[in-house]
Amino acid sequence: MLDMSPLGGRSHVPRLGDPAGVATAPVERARVRHLRPAGVVVAAALAAACFLAFDLAEALISAFGCAVLVAVSVTDLERRIIPNRIVLPATALVLVAQTIRDPSVEWVLAALAAGGALFVAALVYPAGMGMGDVKLAAFLGALLGWDVIVAFFVAMVASLVPALVILARHGRAGRKMGIPFAPFLALGGVVALFAGDALLDWYLEL
Repeated sequence: MLDMSPLGGRSHVPRLGDPAGVATAPVERARVRHLRPAGVVVAAALAAACFLAFDLAEALISAFGCAVLVAVSVTDLERRIIPNRIVLPATALVLVAQTIRDPSVEWVLAALAAGGALFVAALVYPAGMGMGDVKLAAFLGALLGWDVIVAFFVAMVASLVPALVILARHGRAGRKMGIPFAPFLALGGVVALFAGDALLDWYLEL
């Protein structure tokens, strides 16, 4: 069921037994208490990488984007929620900042396309895709532009790994087990941020 509350959107990975992939299941808080300090370290490392890789304006936007991705990954793993109070203001801020930095309709179009793609998936199969994932996809589109395609591809491929492990360990019962999807979208976003252009160019030259 989709969470349409003002506090946040649910994150889902499609069910293992269905065409789209893998499902969601509660994550015990006691097993993820270490995530917050680890998240701070990861966010700091990514911010440093942004300032090494990009000019000042792009680095500031990218570092902020990485911090958001880390934050929603932690909350998704802890409570299976991608908070609106994080992702919605962040999307608006990044969209404005990117448009000022590089005036183009790419940012808004990519945000609409990315969010729209997962929104359609949520409508078609609400048990397999949460509104939190939809909003996070829109944020990635605003941050990455058309490189969000790379983020989606990496997220889908990466999510297959734990899905296959669950199936191998639990067999048919594993079809009803699952994992949050936001960390995979975040991973795809980071890969696309630093290597999206190169990967797209490589693919188009094949």
